[in-house]
Amino acid sequence: MPRIHRTLLVIATVALFPGCGHAAQPARPIPKAPSPAEADQLAAQSATAFLDGYVDPGGRVVRRDQGGDTVGEGQAYGMLVAAALGDSARFDRIWGWTQSNLQRPDGLLAFHWVNGAVRDHQAASDADLDAARALLVAGCRFNRADLRAAAGRIGRAVLAHETSGRVLTAGPWAAGGGRTVFNPSYLDPSTLIGLGHLTGDHRYSAVAERGRSIIRGVSRPLPPDWATVAGGAARAVTSARGFRGSGRFSWDAPRALVRLAADPDPAGRKIAARAWPVFRNRLPGDIVVEHHLDGRRAGSSRSSVTLVAAAAAAEANGYRDNAALLLHDAAALQQQRPTYYGAAWTALGRLLLTTQRLDVKPC
Repeated sequence: MPRIHRTLLVIATVALFPGCGHAAQPARPIPKAPSPAEADQLAAQSATAFLDGYVDPGGRVVRRDQGGDTVGEGQAYGMLVAAALGDSARFDRIWGWTQSNLQRPDGLLAFHWVNGAVRDHQAASDADLDAARALLVAGCRFNRADLRAAAGRIGRAVLAHETSGRVLTAGPWAAGGGRTVFNPSYLDPSTLIGLGHLTGDHRYSAVAERGRSIIRGVSRPLPPDWATVAGGAARAVTSARGFRGSGRFSWDAPRALVRLAADPDPAGRKIAARAWPVFRNRLPGDIVVEHHLDGRRAGSSRSSVTLVAAAAAAEANGYRDNAALLLHDAAALQQQRPTYYGAAWTALGRLLLTTQRLDVKPC
């Protein structure tokens, strides 16, 4: 058994510090983070587990715990993971299935496929940006100009159909009536910067900068799942369609912390770092999915994605040992309660936070 596994398996599970309305408990020991080589091995293991568990032989990413359907973001996750592993055969199968079944004439990806056909033709900008990132990474890793060109095509479609001014919209449907629907977890500054390098178009970096500004403004310190932008002002809301309430951090928003913690611009990492006080005082079992934006618990669901988000907040503060332990906790929860979403973000969290396998660089 590798040293990091032996160390992590004997850690007592007691809380770190008091905070966020919870009683104080003794601190649990925080082991040293794994070496870069060990962290890379752990990331590769989680990535392989996702591909083996949720990608069928034809390249479809299957949400096995959600009725066996497929969504655009899932295909993009599969492409990202295959590109990170350097698995060109599986990448081509996943991308090929995506092109044949989900890619729209404008280059964006349809949202939902079930029982052999597209059920919802609308696009979502997170899937489109993640697919573009996967194509950028794979294009360089496999020395494939066709993949870089495909990334550029999706990027142009994002600018044409999924932005309103400098605001990244949640999808082509999300702007109108003087109001734009914005999902903080859809913004991936690394991809936008990479598309700017690919094309020389400065609008991508402007969209990334505006997105950071919106997230910074609506986080308290947690970002909401959804927000609206109207008249230059942004506010958190409860859902994409219902423009009321003060917003919640639940199933979508944890991804925002991961993407921002991996942002090449320190402005993004600072936003992720602000969330750390919410998590630092809690045992893994006390880190639930649903939160009020001020960090108070608002539910009892548990998912690996929230533990990965806590790891991202720790990493953004430079607390690498804490981040490594929380990533271990996320992997342990995924093993106990396997889900498509948990598997994807356990893999992506480790890849984005502890390796350079998904770095977007000119080539």
